[in-house]
Amino acid sequence: MVNKQLVQGVPANVITGFLGVGKTTAIRHLLESKPDGERWAVLVNEFGEVGVDGAFFEPDQEDSVYIREVPGGCMCCAAGLPMQVALNQLLAKSRPHRLLIEPTGLGHPREVLAALSDAVRGGVLDLRCTLALVDARCIEDDRYLRSETFRQQLEVADLVIANKSDLYGPEDLQNLQRFLSFSGKDTEQPLQVVEQGRIELDWLHLPSRFQASGGGNHQHPAPQEADEVELLPACGYLRSENSGEDYYSCGWRFSPEFIFDYDALFSLFSAAEAERIKGVFITGQGVFGFNRAGEVLTVLELDDILESRVEVINQLRLGWDEMERSWIDAITGNQNTETKVFNESR
Repeated sequence: MVNKQLVQGVPANVITGFLGVGKTTAIRHLLESKPDGERWAVLVNEFGEVGVDGAFFEPDQEDSVYIREVPGGCMCCAAGLPMQVALNQLLAKSRPHRLLIEPTGLGHPREVLAALSDAVRGGVLDLRCTLALVDARCIEDDRYLRSETFRQQLEVADLVIANKSDLYGPEDLQNLQRFLSFSGKDTEQPLQVVEQGRIELDWLHLPSRFQASGGGNHQHPAPQEADEVELLPACGYLRSENSGEDYYSCGWRFSPEFIFDYDALFSLFSAAEAERIKGVFITGQGVFGFNRAGEVLTVLELDDILESRVEVINQLRLGWDEMERSWIDAITGNQNTETKVFNESR
């Protein structure tokens, strides 16, 4: 349960959406647009075990942005304990003017909202508009249409946002509108269309239809505790795997003493056949975040990170051993002449 003495009435928004839809980019845009003088907090949940998304933000910049991660699966599981612990600690540290919650794209947004019930009923959180980002190009993909998580994301949304509209074909937006109408989605709030996650600040103030109730009964193995960070072994890197919702993930953490070759990393990410691959690396040219969703690779220069990390998510279990050798080969001084390709299924 959230400690009521920490804060009261913090406006909170849940920003949901399937894998690769651009949630992190959208939140970065919101943080860049936030009013001067306000402190904002972001609670990030990741399907993978190592936690990468938090490094893509700029935490604690002039004490105005605070980030907390809950890796390792849907944060609503196990009665939401990891989520409650992380939320308590985040609110106590930041005492924010606004809280943004980003569930994993493979999580269960209805149960996440239910896990916030105590904080909403107790007046700690003032839940505002829940936003669901969707890529209209994927609306005819059976993997999305068969996904209970994807349907939940649209059902709980107070506002549906068609992101990446600059990449749409002539029929994509119409297909999404037709799907929303056919599914009976409440359209009191109009469908918004944006490019590159450019969510308007005013949309965060829209009301929520959520009714606080008891927590959900959804159960999976519990994610790790918010402060639980396993020490790296003597070899300097650690591998962690996860599976669920018909997806597999594998992540690696590397000692900050390892300096990676930027060109080798770029080649690896460009050649990857995984559905989702995201990493942050210390390279000889600086610190960079690599974000591959589908066929699109985005590279972002970052200020600083504590260590290099990477997470791969795919519906088929890939050749994790081969990938591991490729990451190690990308460390400066370890490059092989062959370019590795992440396409081996197991």
